[in-house]
Amino acid sequence: MEERNRYITGSAVRELEPAPARRERRDPREEEAERKRRARRNAARRNRQRTLYMSKGYVAFLTLCVAVGAFFAVSYVKLQADITYRMKHIASIESQISDLKADNDANYKRIMTSVDLNEIKSTAINELGMAYATEEQVVYYTVESSNFIDQYVDIPVK
Repeated sequence: MEERNRYITGSAVRELEPAPARRERRDPREEEAERKRRARRNAARRNRQRTLYMSKGYVAFLTLCVAVGAFFAVSYVKLQADITYRMKHIASIESQISDLKADNDANYKRIMTSVDLNEIKSTAINELGMAYATEEQVVYYTVESSNFIDQYVDIPVK
C-alpha cells in the first residue's frame, strides 16, 4: 500500500466511505416482479396526488352536497320537534277532556241523587191531578219487522 500525503481541513477526521457494493445479476423473473412493484407504487402515488387535487367544480359540488345534507338534517330535527310539541298538546287536550268528563259525570250523579222521585209523584198526583193509566187507556200495537213505528195519523180514541 502506497502512502500518500493527505491534507485534512478542519479539526475532525472524516470517515472514509465504503466502496459501493457490487451489483449482482438477478433472475429475470425477480427483475420483472420488481419492475411491476415499482409501476404499482408509481400508479398509487399518482392516484394519491390526483385525489388530493380538487377542482373548483368539485369543491362547489361538495359544498352543495353539504348544504343539502344540512338542510335535510335541520328539517328533520324541526319535524321531530313539531311532532313532539303536537303530541304534548294532544296529551294536554286529552287530559282536559278526561277532567271535563269526570266533572260532567259527577254533576250528573249529583243531579240524579238530588231528584226525589216520590216528591215528583206526589206533586203530579196531588197538585197537577195526574193519575196512572188504566187498562182501557193503553193501546197495544204489534211490530212486524222493525223496532219502531212511524205515526202518520192520530191514534183513534175509543
